[in-house]
Amino acid sequence: MSVVGLDFGNESGVVAVARQRGIDVVLNDESKRETPALVCFGDKQRFLGTAGAASSMMNPKNTISQVKRLIGRQFSDPELQRDIKTLPFAVTEGSDGYPLIHAQYLGESRTFTPTQVLGMVLSNLKSIAEKNLNAAVVDCCIGIPIYFTDLQRRAVLDAATIAGLHPLRLIHETTATALAYGIYKTDLPENDQLNVAFVDIGHASMQVCIAGFKKGQLKILAHAFDRSLGGRDFDEVLFQHFAIQFKEQYKIDVYQNPRACLRLRAACEKLKKVLSANPEAPLNIECLMDEKDVRSFIKREEFEQISIPILERVRKPLEKALSEAGLTVENIHSVEVVGSGSRVPAMLRILTDFFGKEPRRTMNASECVAKGCALECAILSPTFRVREFQVNESFPFPIALSWKGAALDTENGGADNQQSIIVIPKGNPIPSIKATTFYRSETFTIDVQYGDVSELQAPAKISTYTIGPFKPTKSERAKLKVKVRLNLHGIVCVESATMLEEEEDEVPVAKEAAKMDTDETPSDSAPSATETDINMQDAKSDTPGPENGVPDSGDKPIHMETDAKVEVPKKKVKKSNVPVSVIVYGGMAPADVQKAVEKEFEMALQDRIMEETKDKKNAVEAYVYDMRNKLHDKYQDFVIDSEREEFTAKLQEVEDWLYEDGEDETKGVYIAKLEELKKQGDPIEERYKEHTERGSVIQQLFYCVDSFREAAMSSDPKFDHIDLAEKQKVMNECGEVEAWLRERMQQQDLLPKYATPAILSADIRKKAEALDRFCRPIMTKPKPAKPATPETPPATPQGSEPQSQGPSENDGEANNEVPPAAAEPMETEKSETEPRSA
Repeated sequence: MSVVGLDFGNESGVVAVARQRGIDVVLNDESKRETPALVCFGDKQRFLGTAGAASSMMNPKNTISQVKRLIGRQFSDPELQRDIKTLPFAVTEGSDGYPLIHAQYLGESRTFTPTQVLGMVLSNLKSIAEKNLNAAVVDCCIGIPIYFTDLQRRAVLDAATIAGLHPLRLIHETTATALAYGIYKTDLPENDQLNVAFVDIGHASMQVCIAGFKKGQLKILAHAFDRSLGGRDFDEVLFQHFAIQFKEQYKIDVYQNPRACLRLRAACEKLKKVLSANPEAPLNIECLMDEKDVRSFIKREEFEQISIPILERVRKPLEKALSEAGLTVENIHSVEVVGSGSRVPAMLRILTDFFGKEPRRTMNASECVAKGCALECAILSPTFRVREFQVNESFPFPIALSWKGAALDTENGGADNQQSIIVIPKGNPIPSIKATTFYRSETFTIDVQYGDVSELQAPAKISTYTIGPFKPTKSERAKLKVKVRLNLHGIVCVESATMLEEEEDEVPVAKEAAKMDTDETPSDSAPSATETDINMQDAKSDTPGPENGVPDSGDKPIHMETDAKVEVPKKKVKKSNVPVSVIVYGGMAPADVQKAVEKEFEMALQDRIMEETKDKKNAVEAYVYDMRNKLHDKYQDFVIDSEREEFTAKLQEVEDWLYEDGEDETKGVYIAKLEELKKQGDPIEERYKEHTERGSVIQQLFYCVDSFREAAMSSDPKFDHIDLAEKQKVMNECGEVEAWLRERMQQQDLLPKYATPAILSADIRKKAEALDRFCRPIMTKPKPAKPATPETPPATPQGSEPQSQGPSENDGEANNEVPPAAAEPMETEKSETEPRSA
């Protein structure tokens, strides 16, 4: 089973695989460790990854990137609107209020959802892993930002399904980084916790994580983030700086030309990297726009001056993470900086000033997330053995359940019928299960929503669950236990609903000094609209959850002890499952996911057909060039002048056709054209091949003849047991083969090189094989076995006297027989043993 970790970013993706010796980052077809996370749509196929990046400058409007910023977000999101303004491709609002991406594909306008495009990106990363492993890849672990909402997490899972992947876990990128950091540490303390701050400044966002390490375990103490603070923001301030400068100096407005914008942004990104290592850097772009070359220059101080609004936002996530972890900077042992945007010197100065210590770079800034994902996948995989290391993850948002009160509560004068409770508090362990008890008489609904949307900038409501129908049998309202699960991916769902009904037997049961566990509600407690029943966490938390601020006491097991005999009625709890249906707001329906899977298969098939067509076209072109050169070089003596001229003309004709009418043909046409050329070229190649191979094959046959002949004529004692007649047969066969070979060689010596050979290498090999089949069995015939002499006398029959060891009168007769393999006692009524034949 493959163990793969995937890190998909705004700009690039990284694939890591777990092997027996450790974690390796997989190289793509271009032998690069990072693959561009984009899709370029063409007239005949898609171009993914590096191939798409090569086409992006020529086809910017159909090159889709930055899809990580688009998935699972409403089109009206102000942050999304700011992102769209910098994108070269068209994005509009769909009927569901979420973005749709427009591109020209196969000669017509198509629309794609961001989830579909992400599926294409993941499909490309999957193919890279499969080529490296030479095996199918299904199970994986995918890194996601900590700020991803429930809908965005679901979108990543849908995209993985479209790509044919099955994520074992969606893991936070900072957690993956912490895992990759800690699992190899051999000096972690056993008792005292080692606190490390991980600061991930990526292309478009900043994430901060405080992690506590002990020997064999990792605990996430706090998360903080800024969704719009990353390396691209520094690129953008440089872009705006030079766009204004070029408008004044060269009278060109790059905003009016998508290709000019792309080229300037790419140049600004390179300039930023140069300024990270140098105090100043030049900017030169040839023919940027309107056939004008542009030149400029900037110093690092000026760059940091125009970046002050960005740099001022760095401290806020740092302060928040420390505050939520309940730590001070003195409690932080070290600071690890990762992410592609972490190389800006000004950022490092701010981190140094804040933590009072120099940030460390012990990890690869671009690969640590993918490696951590691969490690987590190996931990979850049943077929991979990993060092024991426990990961205690925490959830970054509070999740609440909201519902309408029961009808009885409304009649009692409840002013506000809508009720809610926080079931998943911020910092709750992942995964976990919560159970809540409801008393209802008919079908009802529960809304799952965020407890606080101030950081998310997303709609509060996540999903709505309808529980029912059900029919109470014992009372007016049924008791229903609803389980809410926070799974490994950080997705909240109502897992199940169970109706509990108590049944009481008439016959009392006596108990003595026994403990009694009941699952009933005390009769003196009035049923409320909802009671938080239990707080079951996979992380083994044992804290009971409150309901509306009041700890639940009505549905917990009651432990009673008594020394006297007590007669109590025996009670049973009947459990029956209640149907649960869900509506996820903004999520893809299963039918839509299946349609997207089918579309991806069709597009992948089209890509494969076009790649194969290109290969066949290239094969025709390569054959034309190769054969034309060889006709005047190594094949010169193997073709007559008239045949060479005719074939050369044919090759020139096909070359002209390739660059004119044959520029865009089907795979079958190219195959037919290549076969047509080979009809003329193969005989020439065959004559050359026969000429070069014939000598060695002839020598091998002569060697075979000489070997068998020498063996047949040998006086070696090891051949004495072979009849002379048999040896003569070998001699005759060798002579016939040698005569045949010399005759054919004489015929071949009289022919020119361009003539059809009189003897083929294949015929000589067949002759050698036939000679070997005839002669080898004769010359390797084993010697006949010598007659064996008896060493052990016959066994004495049971109950008779042992026979003498000396010679007997039957010795001579017995010597004519082959003795038995072993002397064994035989049961017989006769006093004498009967002779046995071998």
